[in-house]
Amino acid sequence: MSVPAGSGLAGLVSVVIIGRNEGERLQRCLASVQAMEWAEAEMIYVDSGSGDGSVAVAEEFGARVVALQPERPTAALARNAGWKIARREFVLFLDGDTVVAPGFVVGAMGELCGRVGVVWGHRREMHPEASVYNRVLDLDWVYRAGVTEFCGGDALFRREVLEATGGFDETLIAGEEPELCRRIRGLGWTILHVDRAMTGHDLGVMRFGQYWRRATRAGHAYAEVSARFERSAAPFWEDEVRRNRNRALTLVGVAGVGVLASLGGRSWWPAGLVAAGFGALVVRTAWKARWKGAGWGTLLLYGVHSHVQQVPIFVGQMQFRRNRRLGMRAGLVEYKRV
Repeated sequence: MSVPAGSGLAGLVSVVIIGRNEGERLQRCLASVQAMEWAEAEMIYVDSGSGDGSVAVAEEFGARVVALQPERPTAALARNAGWKIARREFVLFLDGDTVVAPGFVVGAMGELCGRVGVVWGHRREMHPEASVYNRVLDLDWVYRAGVTEFCGGDALFRREVLEATGGFDETLIAGEEPELCRRIRGLGWTILHVDRAMTGHDLGVMRFGQYWRRATRAGHAYAEVSARFERSAAPFWEDEVRRNRNRALTLVGVAGVGVLASLGGRSWWPAGLVAAGFGALVVRTAWKARWKGAGWGTLLLYGVHSHVQQVPIFVGQMQFRRNRRLGMRAGLVEYKRV
């Protein structure tokens, strides 16, 4: 599908924005949608029980508003509520803490041809300088362009693939996008990541507690989605779950042995050797990630993050398994207010 200038193809798009207490971030998001090239998109805002006036803000921007008051809010529930009332052929999902690049929709429409069901581009942090956490987590958004197994929360979908699959799984507190993409690919559609700016993101992680909770949420998602397909003919994320468990236990175990050996032998050598080994792992990871285009200082920090995060991710997995054993379900994990 080509996009001739002035064709108004953006008018074929519904933009579904989800949010919960995003404050000024939501205003920026809504303004960015209005500023898109050929901004004729239908704008829908789905609120999940905000207490900060987000609904009124969205109404001022002219968005159709769906105000949910769910007992167990999830991003999947909000996205489904949005696309199911959308009137257009294509649906762009945005989180309320993002801003969309002006030309992304028009460019992405040209990629939605053949059996391409979903197109997504680059999401990058708007304020990587605000904290060391923002700085390294920005690199987590960097993927190589091409056909992928899944997309993130910001992506342009054909409405027909949402209808064919029933949309997002509303019981998942995280990991709903890869789970949906698995079903989309099962129907013969392709997920395409394009080398084009899509959204800027305001992560807002300033403290270690936020970083930890965000990683435990990811671990919960890995474990829960993996558990859905553990007895199926096509398991999903089993390797990732196993790899995380092994890396986390090895990291904690080796560090513990090194510290105990140093204390018992009254020598810094055991702990020093462990630290040197960890440093070598960090350098190796940084070298392998150099294609992401960051400076060496950021790459080394990213190497530390890549290994340290395995511990809270594993904790999140254990939380899921404990909840499942007790017949409990986890609620929404919010990390921006920790």
